[in-house]
Amino acid sequence: MFEAVEELLSEHAVLEERLADPAVHADQGEARKLSKRYAELTPITAAYRAWRQTGEDIETARELAADDPDFYAEIKQLELLRDKLTEDLRLLLVPRDPNDDKDVLLEVKAGEGGEESALFAGDLLRMYLRYAEKVGWKTEIIDANESDLGGYKDVQVAVKARGGATEPGQGVWARLKYEGGVHRVQRVPATESQGRIHTSAAGVLVTPEAEDVEIEINANDLRIDVYRSSGPGGQSVNTTDSAVRITHIPTGIVSSCQNQKSQLQNKEQAMRILRSRILAAAQEEADQEASDARRSQVRSVDRSERIRTYNFPENRISDHRTGFKAYNLDQVLSGELDPIIQSAVDADAAARLEAAAHNN
Repeated sequence: MFEAVEELLSEHAVLEERLADPAVHADQGEARKLSKRYAELTPITAAYRAWRQTGEDIETARELAADDPDFYAEIKQLELLRDKLTEDLRLLLVPRDPNDDKDVLLEVKAGEGGEESALFAGDLLRMYLRYAEKVGWKTEIIDANESDLGGYKDVQVAVKARGGATEPGQGVWARLKYEGGVHRVQRVPATESQGRIHTSAAGVLVTPEAEDVEIEINANDLRIDVYRSSGPGGQSVNTTDSAVRITHIPTGIVSSCQNQKSQLQNKEQAMRILRSRILAAAQEEADQEASDARRSQVRSVDRSERIRTYNFPENRISDHRTGFKAYNLDQVLSGELDPIIQSAVDADAAARLEAAAHNN
């Protein structure tokens, strides 16, 4: 896998040179794009250089050990360090989720179980609010539909990193994306008079924040037709080919303008209209993808499609995707979510590593 690192080092060096050029920062959008990529490559560059240096140190220690056996102990320590650096670098080379740096919209929905499910949805909401507070995120309840006993039939919360993620891949989505799915609870409901344990469920849906779609229009993708204006106008409007129709070939989107006095003015206006229409179509497509992803997290909020079980009598929490199990449910509900989230992060990284190694 490390064969590709040399190309990344070269890209990092080029980006460093470009970002040092003041002219690049005249275009803030381009500068942000380059800075983001540079930040992504910097940890890989540093890790690879440390890995390579450790390899050189091992060879040097072996040469010295031929004359001085005391260096054998140093060789062992360096080999352990290189093993760790190797694993660190492998993880850094795992293909990233492009949404990891984004903030999220989190929704908790009551499912089967009636009022008890709504109360559990309220417990989940407080768990996420407390977790966000612990890690320093901002939260805002956007919409809430409360139940009669103080739970939530449905509640939506915006969760944002304060000032943005400090490192690539450390955004809100990078951690909370694993929370999407059906959460099952086993406990004696507040409405149960016989003391019997009931099972109910609530659904959690997590989507990355929607961003304005950035688009680039290639001049080669445009067909520009000029024709004579047909409407009323001045002495030159109806006698010259000043009207302009522009077709964006990849999407088939068309815009036209004939109201201006010159062909150039009509072309500029038509381009503004075209860009707006393409942007609207791209944003609609992005919104649809986010909606599809949201629906796929919870096909139906019932007990059969659970990702996690919260067992109150045993104070146990179990994640059915990773096999994680702990007997500190009370602490988890107070916001101590990191261990269970980390089990999902590690499982996902292992799967990505395996896929990357297979592709290579």
